[in-house]
Amino acid sequence: MTTAAPPPPSSTPPDWPHCGQGADPAADPVGCRGVHVPGHTACLAHLADTGRDAYLNGLTPGTDIDHRSTPFTEDLLHRLLTALHDPTTGEPQIGTARFDGATFTGTAGFDGATFTGIAGFGGATFTGDARFEGARFEAASRLGPLVCGAKVVLDGAVFDQPVTVEMAAREVSCARTRWVSTATLHLRYAEVDLRDAVLEYPVVVAARPDAFPSPCSSDLLSEAELSGREPGVRLTSVGGVDAAHLALHTIDLSVCRFAGAVHLDQLRVDGWCTFATTPTGRGRRFPWRWSRRNTLAEEHHWRVRTARRPALPHGWIPPPPDAPELRPAAVAALYRQIRKSLEDGKNEPDAADFYYGECEMRRHDATRPWGERALLTAYWALSGYGLRASRALAWLGAATTTTIAVMVLWGLPVDDPKPTTTGRQAAVGQQVTLTTGTPDPVNPTGPLLDRVTSERSEKALRVVINSVVFRSSGQDLTTTGTYTEMTSRLAEPVLLGLAVLAVRSRIKR
Repeated sequence: MTTAAPPPPSSTPPDWPHCGQGADPAADPVGCRGVHVPGHTACLAHLADTGRDAYLNGLTPGTDIDHRSTPFTEDLLHRLLTALHDPTTGEPQIGTARFDGATFTGTAGFDGATFTGIAGFGGATFTGDARFEGARFEAASRLGPLVCGAKVVLDGAVFDQPVTVEMAAREVSCARTRWVSTATLHLRYAEVDLRDAVLEYPVVVAARPDAFPSPCSSDLLSEAELSGREPGVRLTSVGGVDAAHLALHTIDLSVCRFAGAVHLDQLRVDGWCTFATTPTGRGRRFPWRWSRRNTLAEEHHWRVRTARRPALPHGWIPPPPDAPELRPAAVAALYRQIRKSLEDGKNEPDAADFYYGECEMRRHDATRPWGERALLTAYWALSGYGLRASRALAWLGAATTTTIAVMVLWGLPVDDPKPTTTGRQAAVGQQVTLTTGTPDPVNPTGPLLDRVTSERSEKALRVVINSVVFRSSGQDLTTTGTYTEMTSRLAEPVLLGLAVLAVRSRIKR
């Protein structure tokens, strides 16, 4: 991964009285853009020690602070938060916090902090982790936009008001985060973990296609810390989440673990959300390539764990160490619920893939009756559960070819029997009795190759085509041909219907 050089500093000064430390007429005429500490002419980072100590000693829990565009080290941020500690809780308590445009070097730890007012971090840049574990945002309507070169931790955080979160980060952890009201998460680059999050109202997780605008200038936020990475968003887990209030928009779900979530049938999946797919290489036992379909990560994990030989799981995603071991019945239930969600969203083609996955898990579920599993196996082999038109057409072609061959070799008589009329000569004036009948077809004899003629092939083709559309050809047949036609009239229309069903499932609106 390459690291892009940060963009040159803007020559436009900020709207607030700024520090100006390090200004250079050629390189950076503005210098440090940190806002002045009240009563001083420098930002907190460039303030003299005596002035900084006096300012920090004057802070009390719940004080409003303004440190826009100020560069923070770990030590400086620690000293600031220590000055805001509430002695009753032992955690920082901050009123309105304005860190717009600030830069945090190293780990920025706001763990356990309570923000009773606005929590302004727009433009803020974190070179290390940004930790808000256990923090409480009582009045924040917006968090960000911010850029984090590492991980944003919101584990156990509480958002009391409707909030919009805007972040570009490598990871965003929202484990056990409590959303007391509606929330919208606009993210870039991030792997998101929502395990055990509490969603009391609708929460939308969406990938933002373009960079965030800087609230401090007309420029876009620099994403140099994340250069070389794809800007898309990947969800890793929703285990323990009530998905009835969760909506996903243009999210990569290829590694997402859904096990443990409830109400997955009410999950909203909008935009261009992608799932994991099956391997496309050729199998060892079969000469054809596997058809690609959307799958859940849980099926990948199950197939790797149950593979008989190390070569078999090639192409399937191995499970992470903490992934639970699920039985096929549990994976089938996940497929069934998410299929219902996709169907409700009118996404019939992807829902068809999840029906395939559900049937696959039911077929491999040893707790189900043998007869049901045998029926599912036949359904899979003939048409891929009514979803593989090529498979059904291949069987139809094979059945048609076999039927034609049987008809040509054994099913058609030597000649078409012709009706004959028989009777007795009677004296003048007596009644004449005549009997018309058709002799039994004569089975062909002689070498098999001698029976393969253009005339017999044309007749056999006509018989088979009529059988496919469930009609009788009216052709005289031998006993073998009669039973072959009966079988063909039953099996071949079924195969044709399965192919039509498969096509219909892919183009259904």
